[in-house]
Amino acid sequence: MAQFGKGYAKRSTPSYFMAIVGVSLVLFLLGLLGWFVINANKLGQNFKENVEVQVYVRENISAKDSAILVQYVAAQPYVKSYKYITKDMARKNFVGSGNDDFMAVLDKNPLPASIDFTIRSNYATTDSLSKIKADLAQNIAVSEIQYNKGLVTNLDDIIRKISLTLLVVAIITSVLVIILIDNTIRLAMFSNRFLIKTMQMVGATRWFIAKPMDLRALINGAISGLIAIGGIIGVIFISEKFLPDIKALRDYTLLSVMFVVMVLLGICISFISTHRSVLKYLKMKLDDLY
Repeated sequence: MAQFGKGYAKRSTPSYFMAIVGVSLVLFLLGLLGWFVINANKLGQNFKENVEVQVYVRENISAKDSAILVQYVAAQPYVKSYKYITKDMARKNFVGSGNDDFMAVLDKNPLPASIDFTIRSNYATTDSLSKIKADLAQNIAVSEIQYNKGLVTNLDDIIRKISLTLLVVAIITSVLVIILIDNTIRLAMFSNRFLIKTMQMVGATRWFIAKPMDLRALINGAISGLIAIGGIIGVIFISEKFLPDIKALRDYTLLSVMFVVMVLLGICISFISTHRSVLKYLKMKLDDLY
């Protein structure tokens, strides 16, 4: 009799192992997609911030006006980094690129001084650069402004298409993840339907039956999220070991947000699915459970 009691108690204990494994795998796949999206976004920012603008200084401009122009450019919110290229530095760069030194045949250096700066990623659009160009052109010390307009246009179009594609994939994947987690939890609770009904038949209240299972669902959801996070971190380190260059794309802020979302998603869906399943089996008749 004692052996029967122990065996029954063991069989009556809800098994959540497969639910945790299933939810962890689904969250891991979602996390992988999120990591790809973060890397793609960071890579796009890096490309945009490599766009360089050259502001050429007029000939015979005073040193004071040149300094004012440099200070003005440096103070602008769209400037990520800048450098002032003197006429002599421009000549050295020209010769260093494999060209012949024109000073052998010319008495005067024709290359102008310039301020070369890279822009912040949110300003790397055709409209923003047109406004920047129009603003700088009003300065009396500026003779010409150049940047690769074709590169900016193509880069903007490519990033827009990639972002839209990743957004659609992320939405579809998120919906599938929610459905898969819900089905996984409901399948786990299906194996406990007789336990739930037995507790109701011996007089346990709905709250008494649902409370421990809901609490366990919260814990299981958090565990699943943490397991998935551990898997993502492992993938990140392994990837960076074989591809060291992608380490520069690591964004701790976005990764932290993604990890928190993964845990919350695991907790919320596990709780909602478990609670719905418990209420469903409490409302069903005993014969319908078979």
